[in-house]
Amino acid sequence: MSLLSMRQLEKRYGQQVVLERMNAEVAEGEFVSIVGASGCGKTTFLNMMLGIEPPSRGKLLLDGKPIPQEPGEDRGVVFQRYSVFPHLTALENVMLGEEFVQARWLGRVWGRRRRAINDRARAMLAQVGLEHAAAKYPHQLSGGMQQRLALAQSLIKKPRILLLDEPFGALDPGIRRDMHQLLTDLWRRHHLTIFMITHDLTEGFSLGSRLWVFDKIHHDAQAPDAWGASITYDIQLDRQPAGVEQRVSEMIYPPGREA
Repeated sequence: MSLLSMRQLEKRYGQQVVLERMNAEVAEGEFVSIVGASGCGKTTFLNMMLGIEPPSRGKLLLDGKPIPQEPGEDRGVVFQRYSVFPHLTALENVMLGEEFVQARWLGRVWGRRRRAINDRARAMLAQVGLEHAAAKYPHQLSGGMQQRLALAQSLIKKPRILLLDEPFGALDPGIRRDMHQLLTDLWRRHHLTIFMITHDLTEGFSLGSRLWVFDKIHHDAQAPDAWGASITYDIQLDRQPAGVEQRVSEMIYPPGREA
């Protein structure tokens, strides 16, 4: 079974059709880069994945069931603008998600439970190269460091799906290259399924295992809002989905059997 299924998915606002005839299947571990002209519904699609925009028609299924109409721990998100809390340190930003969840059931988190959250947050900061910046506030971090922090903040809850809305658009080229390597490492390490919007076609081809092009098949100058965008190209790239190498290795060398 596919992780994600779209069947005749459509999104409209009143008479304006944004997306239509969206049909695709996405397997777990794929990295889908999404490109297309401004205004063709890329961010709207991510918002439907996140659960903050409902489909107008058709089906958007996760594990064969409709995606919940609210954000959930199974879907992390990183935006182009640094979405971290300015009044919290880097460590506190990463701890916050787990503290909210536990506080919902236990009240304020103290003692052993908070130390365990602290340890996991520090380990996540180390994964994104920010262990030295745990006590710093966002305004003391560079743009690249703030995006590393946003990634750590999203991944601490171990989501299955990571949604990225032009996460590197505001970064300098050199920093972007470093972030590309970091994202690739995190994708492989956590076996994530990633949907990333980018306006950089080279970035889309180099990072993704699959490339979607959003565009309008129909163009009508007299009624530009009458038609929505759809996936006009679905290109399989050379990169293997995250986790494939491990699964192949386990088939050749089952657990308990020496290589």
